[in-house]
Amino acid sequence: QVQLEESGGGLAHPGGSLRLSCAASGFTFTSYAMSWARQIPGNGLEWVSGIDSDGRDTYYADSVKGRFTISRDNAKNTVYLQMNSLKPEDTALYYCATGGLRGLSRDQNWGQGTQVTVSS
Repeated sequence: QVQLEESGGGLAHPGGSLRLSCAASGFTFTSYAMSWARQIPGNGLEWVSGIDSDGRDTYYADSVKGRFTISRDNAKNTVYLQMNSLKPEDTALYYCATGGLRGLSRDQNWGQGTQVTVSS
């Protein structure tokens, strides 16, 4: 059974940083690309970033490029999202997912999400 548990969300000031983590279990982590997406209240789900199975290739939405960095530690079955230069418009519920290297796809498994709020 695929399990994804996000952590690291919270309140940050504009210009600040947060690091999200996603602990994965129940599947062969090293065989899967992983990704992050976010949902802003009243909006649809927005793909944020993806990383391939060995961590060599990464992809980002234009809205976060240059500010967010995705990484993974295959020894720990964990994927990360380092978020710098945060903006109020980054406020959202952030989800970790299997697959989704370059965008949302139908067969992804999702975690429960972690809330990120950027406010002064």
